[in-house]
Amino acid sequence: MKYPIGMQSFDQIREEGFVYVDKTALVYDLVTQGKIYFLSRPRRFGKSLLLSTLENYFLGRKELFRGLAIDSLEKEWAEYPVFHIDFNAINFTKPGTLEMTLDKFLEDGEKKFNINPNTPEPGLRFNDILEAAHEKTGRRAVVLIDEYDKPLLDVMNTGIPSPVVEGDVKTLEDYNRNILKGFYSVFKLADRHLKFVMLTGVTKFSQVSVFSGFNQPKDIGNDSRYDAICGISKDELLSVFKEQIRELGEANGMTEEETIAKLKRKYDGYHFSKGMKDIFNPFSILNCLDSNDFQNYWFSTGTPTYLVRLLSDNHENVNELAGKYYPAAEFVDYKATKQRPLPMLYQSGYLTIKGYNARRNTYLLDFPNEEVRSGMASALASDYFGDKSRPSTWLDDVSDSLEAGDLEKFKLQLTAFLSNISYRFQRKDDAMECERHFQYTFYLIMLLLGKYNTYIEKETSQGRIDCILECPDYVYIFEFKINATAEVALRQIEEKKYALPYAADKRKIYKVGVSFSSETGTVNDFDYSPR
Repeated sequence: MKYPIGMQSFDQIREEGFVYVDKTALVYDLVTQGKIYFLSRPRRFGKSLLLSTLENYFLGRKELFRGLAIDSLEKEWAEYPVFHIDFNAINFTKPGTLEMTLDKFLEDGEKKFNINPNTPEPGLRFNDILEAAHEKTGRRAVVLIDEYDKPLLDVMNTGIPSPVVEGDVKTLEDYNRNILKGFYSVFKLADRHLKFVMLTGVTKFSQVSVFSGFNQPKDIGNDSRYDAICGISKDELLSVFKEQIRELGEANGMTEEETIAKLKRKYDGYHFSKGMKDIFNPFSILNCLDSNDFQNYWFSTGTPTYLVRLLSDNHENVNELAGKYYPAAEFVDYKATKQRPLPMLYQSGYLTIKGYNARRNTYLLDFPNEEVRSGMASALASDYFGDKSRPSTWLDDVSDSLEAGDLEKFKLQLTAFLSNISYRFQRKDDAMECERHFQYTFYLIMLLLGKYNTYIEKETSQGRIDCILECPDYVYIFEFKINATAEVALRQIEEKKYALPYAADKRKIYKVGVSFSSETGTVNDFDYSPR
């Protein structure tokens, strides 16, 4: 089987015999049921391939679709003028790049339809091109814009100065935003010349006119009918790649059931609506099946530096955002801004829907799978602790201690680790900030030890457990205190019966009390007892 890894061209995939997971029934539904769409999906999730599929469909290239679902649905196969702009491969951190990109795109359209620009305004120039295309072909135009938001994501919260200081436009982010507002306003101005429009991106941004006023695009990012329009569903995985899954299992000494379970644990878990349809990350799945190896393919292609910046600048900790229920307006309908990182964490694919409470109409957001959880932990820890504070062998040593039930050694390891970073955080006057720091520190450590089942702030009928860590032979129930004693922490575990859910567990259970000092920034008391 030929895997189209990194390929975004539908025609090349079809002409050269690469595997294609058929999404054309959904494509037909889109083009026959609506006109202007916006689709949000994480990067490398197949958005560019979807737009390439739409482009070839609207160019009437029927031969490319033979044998696919749409082959029996579409009867006309008309050719339309198509305008496709892709922001994906361009770096917009240099002033002037966005203007040059748009100017080249508009020049090409003006040459094709033999018109002279009579205004420097991009939106008005594009309107003239769409009008000319309609008049000269007799058909309304199709506009496809890939990664519409990249000119903003690249410069978000960077503070790069604007090339022109005018009014409130002081940064390149504001400057690019204003240019895009003018360009995207064409979808209202040129409505009568448009057959179909689709924009894809990672997230929504406020103050971009395409998302305000008339002719708003229909947002299908959380529409359950289109959950699988990008990505790979479980049914598609098992039907299209059945033989390849068997080969992957044989290469790794696993049964077919074990292989499917690991693929699901590692790369599945994305949900884009309350329909809760499981979607696998297509980039990771294709790479894994091609190389017969389970690695963090998607995460390794790009560290979410802009998200780390947002969290840091807004003093947000992931443990205070993940694993909680939210109304949809908080992360789907609400347009992302640099003051509100939650929508971008969700729309970028670092958090996803993991549950739905119908009574309250709220959604549980958490990491989708092991790949994202471990990758995000490394990125956050590197920024929070600093590389020198996390030697490569430290996590292995901690794992050895916990797997062996050696809590005395773990105590020394934790104390030494915190002492190494405490200079950044100790002597905080705000007691609440001290507690947040220690909770977040331990949370990141637990995420980095991602091969174990870890539960942070797990709710029970008696209260909320600070942390539970399940190893193959041991279960650790942690309670943390600030400027107190380990005895107080252990008493709380006992009084609230935190160990009760493990009454029938054959593993050895340890109750662990840890007290941190706000003065020294490290452990000041540590005690434990078996169940």
